[in-house]
Amino acid sequence: MENYSINLPKPYPDPDLYQSILHSGFKQFPEREDNYRKYKNHSRASELDYLPVKLDIENVSRCNYHCTMCSVSEWPKLTRARDMTLEEFKHLIDEQYGLIEIKIQGLGEPFLSKNFIPMVKYARERHIWVRSTTNASLLDRNENYKNIIDADICELQVSIDGGTKETFEKIRAGSRFEKVVKNSTMLNEYASKINRHRTRAWTLVQRDNYHELENIVSLCSNMGFKRLTFSLDVEDTAWLEKEKAHINEINRKETFNLDIAHNLLEIGENKSIEVTFWMSFDKYQTNNPDNLCPWPFERAVISSDMRVVPCCMIANPDLYELGDGTDFSSTWNSNKYQKFRQLHLKGHIPGICKKCYS
Repeated sequence: MENYSINLPKPYPDPDLYQSILHSGFKQFPEREDNYRKYKNHSRASELDYLPVKLDIENVSRCNYHCTMCSVSEWPKLTRARDMTLEEFKHLIDEQYGLIEIKIQGLGEPFLSKNFIPMVKYARERHIWVRSTTNASLLDRNENYKNIIDADICELQVSIDGGTKETFEKIRAGSRFEKVVKNSTMLNEYASKINRHRTRAWTLVQRDNYHELENIVSLCSNMGFKRLTFSLDVEDTAWLEKEKAHINEINRKETFNLDIAHNLLEIGENKSIEVTFWMSFDKYQTNNPDNLCPWPFERAVISSDMRVVPCCMIANPDLYELGDGTDFSSTWNSNKYQKFRQLHLKGHIPGICKKCYS
């Protein structure tokens, strides 16, 4: 397989915005800068003398869609657990003074919670870079499309997995294509109006939409997106292999090639939309201490019911959890967490993590 990671442009946050938030956070919270310095200078070990610098925070573990490629579609009533409360979120943010970046979303649609936008505001008031992902179905409710931009979110990724109504609604079961298009257009029009270009379209390339990737570029441009990322590979232990295997089928058969990618880049250039590619073909290596998974040493997932999960690839605490998220500072260096890191350091990769290693 061609080395896509070298040859294709990757998505990246707005560098000026990111650096501005980073430095303003250091100025406002000197303990954050001290923690970050320890993180940057620390050799990887089982016990760490710094708190995590990033977190994925799942505000809800429920959804109003049952997409063909998502584990949520396998859950009864499309829900796993209760929502995270605003008070729990605030306590977590206040406790984790080392945070420079968070993602507020996990296995669910974040706008289903009335606390989502207040959570974004609270984190941004504390100079934390914040992103999230949405299916766009609820952007028109209570002017969410305005409120999320006004909350100063740094990047809102909108899932666009089809270029036509038929394909979109087949993949994203329970959706209404016309509503998503309308809501996404309103979102981008408002973002442009106040000069906050904080949105990105995100497409998971799979068997059912592979034939209309060019259409997706045009559609996203017409909806006003300035950025579009094609995700070329997803490994999620939570997904049932038998039923979800078609997600990566085209990649494993090496059907997707650089000629196709370059064509999409050219269309994007003509449509004034930046096209990038997200891929995880390159695996971590057990025999290379410089190429271990970074998650155990810098980041974690906090589920909506306040349980600690090692990473977003695992995502579901019912599969594997490391402890209590209500006292995450203690959990971060608990015996269980230290043993988990030690397994990585010694090359005895936990079974739950082996898919990400060569």
